[in-house]
Amino acid sequence: MLINITLLIIGFLLLIKGADWLVNGASALAKRFNISDIIIGLTVVAFGTSAPELVVNAIASYSNHQDIVFGNVIGSNNFNLFVILGITGVIFPISVPVNTVRKDIPISFAAIIIMFILTNDFFFSGKEILSRYDGLILLAFFLLFLKYVYNQFKMHKAQEENLKKHHSSIQIILLILAGLAGLVFGGKFVVDSAIEIAQFFGISEKIIGLTIVAAGTSLPELATSVVAAIKKNNDIAVGNVIGSNIFNIFLILGISSLINPLNFNPVFNIDIALLSTGTILLFLFLFFSKSFQIKRWMAAVFLIIFISYTVSLIRTI
Repeated sequence: MLINITLLIIGFLLLIKGADWLVNGASALAKRFNISDIIIGLTVVAFGTSAPELVVNAIASYSNHQDIVFGNVIGSNNFNLFVILGITGVIFPISVPVNTVRKDIPISFAAIIIMFILTNDFFFSGKEILSRYDGLILLAFFLLFLKYVYNQFKMHKAQEENLKKHHSSIQIILLILAGLAGLVFGGKFVVDSAIEIAQFFGISEKIIGLTIVAAGTSLPELATSVVAAIKKNNDIAVGNVIGSNIFNIFLILGISSLINPLNFNPVFNIDIALLSTGTILLFLFLFFSKSFQIKRWMAAVFLIIFISYTVSLIRTI
């Protein structure tokens, strides 16, 4: 058991460091080809913070641990929304761009609805399964989201920043390869050790996916948003959470179902309902706030909701 816990911690550390190396390497590579910082942030950084979820889910899907797949995506999104925004909002009130309130948050809500419809198969076989066909639908929506993001930032003048630190071609390649290796091995350690721990304590893979795995793979988003809040970079603090949630549903769940069709446990609908409620609540808080700001009391509400949810989850064990 001690070995499994040690491997779980090592796996999380590898995931976090691997994502960091991958982002740094890919950013340096993008700058070498004169791609704007804004595009880098939207694509490379957003993918980098969601990379742990992607690797863990790919391995879990290939190994046919389907509750881990859904638990990680839905649990990570709930963790991002309630805990990360909650913690960052308590540290500093977060001003949210108007465009994020009017467009990005509704898009993230639409992603939840699409996931709910596809996983419950209301219009197709009538069976709760996320097929490869459903995966292609999710990836198609992901491409549409990327096109939307690209069009949004074409409307703004890209402001290039000089690199404070230059990387050689060899350094860039090594960073990318090391990042990928960290993600692959870290993901393998996390999935295998989490399953062993669950079996040892008689805990279902659903609970493990929604808690330990989801929280662990969300650490890059947490670190990014907290640092952004401290530096008062509100666009990153909020955009990181909203963007990651959309990535998780469209890209990660889409790829996971392409690897293996996934049987959906309807019990997860409760967690999807929580995610939907939180997204609507965030929109209402901001829409009716004259300053479009996540105030400390709002952030505290999110934390209280998540703590209550986690306690009720633990009681089911």
